Amino acid sequence: MKITPHHIRPELRASGMLIKTIMPEFTEKQLAAANKLHSFFSEGKCFSRKLDCEQIYIERTDGSMLRLCVYTPKRKLASCVGLLWMHGGGYALGLPEQDIRFIESFVEAADCTVIAPDYRKSVDAPYPAALEDCYTALLWMRDNCGKYGIRSDQLFVGGDSAGGGLAAALSLYARDRGEVSIAFQMPLYPMIDDRMITASSQDNDAPVWNSTSNRLSWRLYLGDLYGYDDVPSYAAPSRAADYSDLPPTLTYVGDIEPFYDETAEYISKLRKSGVKTAFKVFRGCYHAFDIMNPNSRAGKAAKEFLIRGFKYAVENFRKQQP
Repeated sequence: MKITPHHIRPELRASGMLIKTIMPEFTEKQLAAANKLHSFFSEGKCFSRKLDCEQIYIERTDGSMLRLCVYTPKRKLASCVGLLWMHGGGYALGLPEQDIRFIESFVEAADCTVIAPDYRKSVDAPYPAALEDCYTALLWMRDNCGKYGIRSDQLFVGGDSAGGGLAAALSLYARDRGEVSIAFQMPLYPMIDDRMITASSQDNDAPVWNSTSNRLSWRLYLGDLYGYDDVPSYAAPSRAADYSDLPPTLTYVGDIEPFYDETAEYISKLRKSGVKTAFKVFRGCYHAFDIMNPNSRAGKAAKEFLIRGFKYAVENFRKQQP
């Protein structure tokens, strides 16, 4: 799927082609360098005047420490939603701090508490490290509902790109383990299929994220599992055989990006299994168009769709803990 300027929505065309020229694809060295820059400039910084920000360190099963960024409204409430939010970056890149615009939007919309884990990246530890970190954070959120005024029957998960993949994986993992209930999930344009067998994932040279970057990232994330048929669905949720009893789901995706087909197929499988879904396709939009162009018509429409759906979920979706 070769992407020409005419495939790109006119309002996104100039920025898209500039991104494509400057950074046509990621390499492993670039991912490592970007992580160092992220850590130097962003780690531990709040970047928000609207929210209270707290860093908490919790223990992993191996005794090492997992950093959580906890964001709460300035005006504390006795009862609110808890949202576990995972950042994107191809499972190889990024920090919780990069998604402050998403986090502010959620807190402003519903006075929720957002917990964002600094999960291990694949360049340091492949699957299942990131999933284990996010599950540890989910259990911590469940166990600390009282401290933050979180309603225990309204634990939500979400994320963008690889973070969306982790949200979808967590929903499967939590359902199967039966230790914690997720009431709603928001896996935005999620990275969920390592096989790259869909039309949109093959030979796609769209801006921001393309087939080459995608292949590299899956290889890093799966490690020794890469290229085999027995990759678990907790690593690549598109491989799941059973989509029943998963939480109500909201997502959106651009139709010229690699994840378009796998996202559409994921939603189709959820619907066939009786899961409530809200899904929107943005024509002529590449990966993370809403982050790269938040003030564009498409970026604003995506945010409006997301926040409207989030508010609906806050008002309507609950699931008691086991």
